[in-house]
Amino acid sequence: MGNRLPTTSALVRFCQKLNRVKTLEDDLMETSLKRCLSTLDLILLGVGGMMGSGLYVLTGTVAKQIAGPAVVISFIIAGFASLLAALCYAEFGARVPKTGSAYMFTYVSVGEIWAFLIGWNVILEYMIGGAAVARAWSGYLDSMFDHKIKNYTESHIGTWGVQFLAQYPDFLAAGILLFATAFISFGVRVSSWLNHIFAAVNLCVILFILVFGFILADPKNWAAENGGFAPFGFSGIMSGTATCFYAFVGFDVIAASSEEARNPQKSVPKATAVSLGLATVAYILVSTVMTLMVPWKTLVPDSALSDAFYRRGYSWAGFIVAAGSICAMNTVLLSSLFSLPRIVYAMAEDGLFFQVFSKVNPVTKVPVIGIVVFGILMAILALIFDLEALVQFLSIGTLLAYTFVAASIIVLRFQQEKSEPSNAADQEQSPQHRDPGIGTERIAGEEFKEYESFSDKLQLVETQKKDKDRRETGHLKAAFEPYLKFLSDFYPGEVVTIAVVTMMVSAICLCSVLVFGNNHLHLPSWTFYLLIVVFLIGFLISVLLIWVHEQQKKTATFQVPLVPLIPSLSILLNIYLMLKLNYMTWVRFTVWLAIGLFVYFGYGIWHSKENLHGPKSHGVTARYVVFPSSSLEETVQQIQPNMHDAMGQAETTDDEIIKR
Repeated sequence: MGNRLPTTSALVRFCQKLNRVKTLEDDLMETSLKRCLSTLDLILLGVGGMMGSGLYVLTGTVAKQIAGPAVVISFIIAGFASLLAALCYAEFGARVPKTGSAYMFTYVSVGEIWAFLIGWNVILEYMIGGAAVARAWSGYLDSMFDHKIKNYTESHIGTWGVQFLAQYPDFLAAGILLFATAFISFGVRVSSWLNHIFAAVNLCVILFILVFGFILADPKNWAAENGGFAPFGFSGIMSGTATCFYAFVGFDVIAASSEEARNPQKSVPKATAVSLGLATVAYILVSTVMTLMVPWKTLVPDSALSDAFYRRGYSWAGFIVAAGSICAMNTVLLSSLFSLPRIVYAMAEDGLFFQVFSKVNPVTKVPVIGIVVFGILMAILALIFDLEALVQFLSIGTLLAYTFVAASIIVLRFQQEKSEPSNAADQEQSPQHRDPGIGTERIAGEEFKEYESFSDKLQLVETQKKDKDRRETGHLKAAFEPYLKFLSDFYPGEVVTIAVVTMMVSAICLCSVLVFGNNHLHLPSWTFYLLIVVFLIGFLISVLLIWVHEQQKKTATFQVPLVPLIPSLSILLNIYLMLKLNYMTWVRFTVWLAIGLFVYFGYGIWHSKENLHGPKSHGVTARYVVFPSSSLEETVQQIQPNMHDAMGQAETTDDEIIKR
């Protein structure tokens, strides 16, 4: 028994280490990076990150292999799900203008190990995203020269007959990445202006595709004789949606750049909304044009748009589209190479990743070591893996990051701010937690001695009367206290945290039944529907328990509307789409997570800067005095006559001073 208590205590301390949150500096605008990005810069970064290889390659791949012409619906759903996530990113980016994106947001609200795993997956997301774009860039350029580059490589260098690897080594894709890495190393202004040029060309080409494509559109290509609009049914649409998330991953480059924005509180929400709106409209219209120009069965996945114009007899238009696609892919390359080193920099700054990556070049004000190292790693991935394997692996990390950011928004919104009195302080001051041997009058008298004038005392009493009526963040709303009295005994925000965990478990169970219930588990109909009802009720009750608590009051920065509804819908949709991904994607993802846990427990947990901080202070910034409601009016009545006497004495003193 004697050994069990120390063991339990050590386990509790270890769990506290895993779930400790990041301590933010007083001045969130202070940074070793350079704040030079405007709202337009952030919008074009977001547009460049989203409207690249996804527009020119992914549309054809999903239409041909997964969803058919219903790829339009897939992009609508993916765009809606991304909007829910983008709202959460926008609030965090405005409130916490620090680089790190989803990693930073999770760290300040949920806990350290979860933040590390999200950051670890975001690193993989950007590495694979950059490598996939480089492969697509190479494929488009090769198609413009009738695949001469591919033929030369296969005949003179050889092919790989290894599963999960590309058919041949793509030296062109690797070279493109190394060239882009060199440009990114010159600083944020050079990267931004280069992105402006490529993004402007890309937007012009997209406008050309839409105008000329609708002229050539033929509604017969959606008719039944050509396979119909949704040949793979609802399942194909949702599978296509899960893959289409790859198209929208670029918007978090805006949140990742918030530490280099001049005015992140305003710029980040505006840039997120505008860039995501433009990208969603572009994807829907381009996929519509593409599937109306030629039958979806005849699409060439690697270069669907340019090939569609070639086959309609407009080779010059196909050449313009191919040139535009290369510019678009350059913007995505820049976006990936821009964001990835900053995520690594944020993790290294916090001590969770190797310290060498936290060094910032004094001249260019960018983390050059991180840019070079991860640029080389991207080039290696592009050299040996094919595009399809890379794209399938990408979506799962994105969806996981979206899920945790949405959960973090709920947790943060119901946490007390620094200026609010904590529950612990309230317990110390409140009558039911005070030593019964101490009388109220004695405490009131001792507290009043700290104030010099009776006007201060009267103001104190009035303040306490207002504070008595004010409901703190994280507490049960007054309207629900008679019905949910048992929830009043919890600490502020504790019920919300439990409800968020319950909601995520319910969402996982509900989505698992929806995805696997009929096809894989072969559940009887009554069991299938019963499980859906049970888990749906659990999900809705969790949302309701969150809603009946007080949120933080409106802040000057952007806030997600309809909390907790919007983040909850985002969590549910993201989990559903994650379960629609291929099982091999989950196998690779699990291996990557295992490597991440090895890095965290071998290095991060011991070098975390939160180790240097003592226990978090839950003290009250201003002194609060609590009076029993019965004695509050009596105290005021006692003060008022004394206050009149004091004012009379002050007037006499003033007259004497004037006479002198």
